[in-house]
Amino acid sequence: MAYSIECALNSHMFDKVFVSTDSQKYAEIAIQYGAEAPFLRSEANSGDNAGSWDVVREVIDKLVAYGESYNEIMLLQATSPLRTSKDIINAVNLLHQKGCTGVVSVTECDHSPIWCNTLPKDLSMDNFDRKEYKNLPRQQLPIFYRYNGALYLVTAEELQNKKHMFEKNCYAYIMPQNRSIDIDTALDFMIAETIMKAGIE
Repeated sequence: MAYSIECALNSHMFDKVFVSTDSQKYAEIAIQYGAEAPFLRSEANSGDNAGSWDVVREVIDKLVAYGESYNEIMLLQATSPLRTSKDIINAVNLLHQKGCTGVVSVTECDHSPIWCNTLPKDLSMDNFDRKEYKNLPRQQLPIFYRYNGALYLVTAEELQNKKHMFEKNCYAYIMPQNRSIDIDTALDFMIAETIMKAGIE
């Protein structure tokens, strides 16, 4: 959380850096690192089943009730600590250059999904390979990208008017794999920690 807060503050792109949490302890940590956390999440938007954008909408609705308004909102998940302030700046610039309603960070897939397939119950490899790509060298395969979870930028109007965002008039901000670790497991944490200690950018 601290990495994400400091990254946001150092970008100088935000009027407000806000942390949403249902924990008073985490709220105090957020404030310690320079973010704002004047209220805790509602019970409805707490727990493992809470949707990220429902949480964001709740925050924006409360801020609007306080008389504040915003043109653009960026979601920075604490589980993606390797993004940089420059990534934030570049994403905001991309939104303005394209005149679009959303920007989402992506990274190149570690392994091409072309070499992936489902398996039947008997584990047969019959028809596992896609025939149209079977004899192509890896270098000639199309490049696939995946969401990396590092940043989601959306206009306030899009956030309020659509339940499913980033479907139209949205552009990708491509990030390198070494800044695209999304920490979900102990292994992810070890990889992120190793990259940080090595100072890889």
